[in-house]
Amino acid sequence: MKKIILLDGGMSLELLNRSTNKAPKHWSAEYLMTDPDLVTDVHYDYITAGAKIITVNTYSATYTRMAMVDATDKVEYLQNTACQLAHRARDRAGSQGSDVAIAGSLPPLNGTYRPDRVRDYDINLEEYRKLAALQAPYVDLFICETMSTAQEARAAAQAAAEHGKPVWVGWTLDDERCTLRSGETITEGTDALADLNISAILANCTPPETIGKAMKELLASGLPTGGYANGFTSIPLAYVPGKTKEQLSSRQDLGPDRYSVFVQDWVNAGATIVGGCCEVGPVHIAKMRDDLIKNGYTITGLEATTVNP
Repeated sequence: MKKIILLDGGMSLELLNRSTNKAPKHWSAEYLMTDPDLVTDVHYDYITAGAKIITVNTYSATYTRMAMVDATDKVEYLQNTACQLAHRARDRAGSQGSDVAIAGSLPPLNGTYRPDRVRDYDINLEEYRKLAALQAPYVDLFICETMSTAQEARAAAQAAAEHGKPVWVGWTLDDERCTLRSGETITEGTDALADLNISAILANCTPPETIGKAMKELLASGLPTGGYANGFTSIPLAYVPGKTKEQLSSRQDLGPDRYSVFVQDWVNAGATIVGGCCEVGPVHIAKMRDDLIKNGYTITGLEATTVNP
């Protein structure tokens, strides 16, 4: 019986949709300060929906992002709080949370979806090391997510690997070409990580159709592989970081039933790690869980990955 690791879904837009604060100055990190119970609730809802890995709400709590709002002095507090709230949710879930792992998040530092804004390797490595050090005492693994270039991913993965925990890398792919947004192939990106002992290769914050088309090349790494897609209509080439709701529109054809069909196709192709990104919520995760079990799969946790850190 095939084992599938079920991830959680998106955090930032789920928080935005549930909150009365529709214009948070500090993006999703703001809710760590103003409504920590809401953050805990979202994590908890993903656990009760069946997720076996939840990711800490640190995507926007980076030094570069907080410098945009003159709040770099808040980064350590935000990182620690995000990790503590994930633990609080897992504890609240009781026995249902006993096999849930907590993932650290190392995101793009100078703008999502913008390979042209990725800075020099050494600059990125320095910041990723600071962020990984803050998360490491709390997390069971790291996900270097939404990486748009090989060197961006390498800097994040190297920083994470220094803590002796599993490191997963998630590529954000061009909507049409099934390449990294930099134009590099998935194989070129994965090859750039060859000496870092990565534990899984994923595609994330990418249309589900694109992940399906890219699955064969993702699987070619020989590592545990999977995806967690977004629900946006498209990503503009001139996307301005920090302006998600102003620039991106939600698909109206990607409810839980249809999203679960895409996920089942990935699993049939060989994926063993699946979940959701922006616009994919707890109801989607619950539907995925139910359909996977109905189709004979076993939902499992981090122990299902066979590659050691």
